[in-house]
Amino acid sequence: MFEFLLSEEKKMRRHAANWLEVAERVFHYRRDQLTDAQRQQLHGVTGELKLRLKEKADTAKLKLGIEKLEDVLGKTGGRQYPANSMVENVEFFLVAAIVILGLRAYFVQPFKIPTNSMWPTYFGMTHELFKSSEEPGQLAKVARLVTKGAINYSAIASAEGEVLVPAANYGGGMHVIGSEIAGHTFAVIPSQRREFLFSVAGEYAKVNVPVDFDFERVLEEKYAGPGGDLSGYLRQQAMKAGDKLESSVMTVTYGGRRQEVRVYWVPVGQHVAKGDKIVSFDILTGDLLFVDRISYNFFQPKVGQGFVFKTENIQSPEMRDASGNQIRQYYIKRLVGTPGDTLEVKAPVLYRNGSPIDGSAAFGRNARKEGKYPGYNNVGELSFGQTVSVPEHNYFAMGDNSPRSKDSRYWGFVPEKDVVGKPLFIYYPLTTRWGPAQ
Repeated sequence: MFEFLLSEEKKMRRHAANWLEVAERVFHYRRDQLTDAQRQQLHGVTGELKLRLKEKADTAKLKLGIEKLEDVLGKTGGRQYPANSMVENVEFFLVAAIVILGLRAYFVQPFKIPTNSMWPTYFGMTHELFKSSEEPGQLAKVARLVTKGAINYSAIASAEGEVLVPAANYGGGMHVIGSEIAGHTFAVIPSQRREFLFSVAGEYAKVNVPVDFDFERVLEEKYAGPGGDLSGYLRQQAMKAGDKLESSVMTVTYGGRRQEVRVYWVPVGQHVAKGDKIVSFDILTGDLLFVDRISYNFFQPKVGQGFVFKTENIQSPEMRDASGNQIRQYYIKRLVGTPGDTLEVKAPVLYRNGSPIDGSAAFGRNARKEGKYPGYNNVGELSFGQTVSVPEHNYFAMGDNSPRSKDSRYWGFVPEKDVVGKPLFIYYPLTTRWGPAQ
């Protein structure tokens, strides 16, 4: 690295040592293929160069010895010498891959937060909605892409008229319907997407987003306003439309299954001209962090720590996809219960062994519903008045964003053997969250 600081003599001695290493490699790899004369010739010139190094010969003599060795290696080296650039590059990348795989398997693993179950401690994919006059320029878009992983999405009207969205009643509310499609990330990487439709004067406008992204949050902010309720807004708009409300049957794919769904085309109170953007927003990447895979080999996980685990051995209907297959992914939640603990939620407070839980600042913030922390709610195994006791060799996990977190309240305990590690460092995006993980 700092060879430019060396004298000519030291540089030549280093070159000579490198050539001797090449000669040794050729001999060991090809000794069975070399003739007696070739072996003797190779030994002769390497011995001569070693002697000149030992006697601290001057630069000219070392150079002469290197040239003799190079000539012999050219005749005896086979595939070992001269090595072409392709071979050297392949060797480099193979070694790099082995090192990276070793680090990933035993020490540090990169992990991307896909959803907002741990928000606002960790961010999954979030959005920024734009008005037509507020969209960033090209330079700003490049800067946002580099620092935040922001990618713009929009739906453009191909006709003039009132905007309608397809909605259906399920899960106790009215929701906008989207369908899973095969797509690409960065136009190259195959990925699952979810496509949503808008209807304007009978013409469709489309937007497709990553399958894990909550597009209803975008529509909620745009039409119901910040902090509004999209389901309630859609119901209100449907009632206003009355007999004019149109319906149809849509074929959608969800969880790999095709199904027919009756939808209502609900007017959302927006009128657009042809070519207008019905909606325009950026999706910001979820937090990318490193996971410490070593610590839990020596220390038991502690209540309050964020922890990453595998889902492949969590036996629950909630841990199966629409096709009935076991979900095999890495999840990140916060550890709230260890073997022997008893848990209860008295909204918005989570109790452990009869007392408000502690061990993380997130617990207190949720209990006080401080800032963006929504507090813990009663659902599933921790419905109102219910308690859960954690069995041996298992853990209980919950998300900091309790109302929007599918966690142990729904699918049960995390087996001890499937715990991977704890969050170590958020390395992207380059925002105020960059740094040691909480």
